[in-house]
Amino acid sequence: MKKIESFVLNFLFKISTQPVLLRDLLEANALFNEGMLVDPAKLNYKLKVFNSYLLYAFICLIVLTPLLAITHYLFTLLDFHISIISAIVVTSTIFIGYDLFKIYTRKLISKKLIQKAWMIHFPCFPYEKYSNLVENIYKQALKEEIPKNSLEQYVLEKIVQNS
Repeated sequence: MKKIESFVLNFLFKISTQPVLLRDLLEANALFNEGMLVDPAKLNYKLKVFNSYLLYAFICLIVLTPLLAITHYLFTLLDFHISIISAIVVTSTIFIGYDLFKIYTRKLISKKLIQKAWMIHFPCFPYEKYSNLVENIYKQALKEEIPKNSLEQYVLEKIVQNS
C-alpha cells in the first residue's frame, strides 16, 4: 500500500529539491495541526493538474463502469426520468469528488513533506510527540515577535524546557 501511495503522490505532485525553511515548516505544522490546507509554496511542491485529471478519470472509470453495467438494465426497465435524475447525481458526484480528491491528496503530501522536513530541523524530537508542542511554541514566538534569525534557538530552548 505504501508503494502505491508513494507512486500516486509522485505522479500527482512536483516536489522541489530545495529544503523547507524552518519558519515555513513551523507555519505549515501549525496550519496542518489545525486541520487547514497548507500553502504548497511553503512546502515546495505543486500539483500536476493534468496528471490529477488523468488519475481521477481512471479511478472514476474503475468505479463507475461496473456500476453502469449493473444499473443500466434496471434503469431501462424503469421510468426514464429516474435515469435522468441519476445521471445528474452521478455527474455532480464526479465533479464534487474531484475537489475532495485534490484536498485529500494535498493533505497526504503535506503531512509527508512536513515529516520529512521535521527530520531535518528537529531530528532528536519525534514528529508525533512534539508537533503540537512546537505549534504552541511557534504561536508564542509570533506573539513575542521573535526575529527569524533567533527563531530556531528559541524553539529548541522551549522544547527542551517543556520536555
